[in-house]
Amino acid sequence: MTTTDPSPATAPRRDGEPLLRASDLVAGYLPGVNILNGCDLDLYPGELIGIIGPNGAGKSTLLKALFGLVNVRSGTVTLGGDEITNMRADALVHRGVGFVPQNNNVFPTLTIEENLQMGGFQRPKKFAERFEAMVDLFPTLGDRRKQRAGSLSGGERQMVAMARALMMEPSVLLLDEPSAGLSPVRQDETFLRTRRINKTGVSIVMVEQNARRCLQICDRGYVLDQGRNAYTAPGRELMNDPKVIELYLGTLAADVDNADGHGAPTTPPTA
Repeated sequence: MTTTDPSPATAPRRDGEPLLRASDLVAGYLPGVNILNGCDLDLYPGELIGIIGPNGAGKSTLLKALFGLVNVRSGTVTLGGDEITNMRADALVHRGVGFVPQNNNVFPTLTIEENLQMGGFQRPKKFAERFEAMVDLFPTLGDRRKQRAGSLSGGERQMVAMARALMMEPSVLLLDEPSAGLSPVRQDETFLRTRRINKTGVSIVMVEQNARRCLQICDRGYVLDQGRNAYTAPGRELMNDPKVIELYLGTLAADVDNADGHGAPTTPPTA
């Protein structure tokens, strides 16, 4: 499939160089076993990119490779034209990259306020200013700032995790399955919140199993299969492409049903 530009009236311009670029990434967790097999990604300023694909396709591995949590064996990652391949996570945070993992994404014994302090620990003098900005985005956090994060619902913990990642004012935010485990109502809130964050100027790469909802809100989508790019196009174009529907969207729906206990999983979730 040939990549085409989204409508200029509704999507960011894609002039010049990408803000974040991954080129021909090969990466994995075990020696000699690659999960990514030549994966590419371009994120332009102001974009919201969605990454979908069947279980085991390498989606989460790609985010971890971008954030220095999985060793990149070959290929490069650049941010603003500077190479950041295999850079440590704390250095990436300082350079303006935020990451929200799917699991274990809050400090449960700390309060909401303390979690956000951890997110902004590199710039403690700006905590009050950034905390107020986060309360504007997530009003619930201000009302319950002294509550321990471990007592929050899944949707509330997701808010804390996003807010913590935003405390350092990142230019790029990496989201790994932000709607996982949430009720349909909370999932919708998460997608709307993600789009709202994007509209503040933060460029976002989001991995999602809820493929249709993801493609509805993203500027462009990437379909990963066996660690490679299978399709790349504007989100709504992918959502309506007969080949993508036949080969991937149906498979993704089955994966979600299996994860919810409605059937036996056919592919282990190794990504």
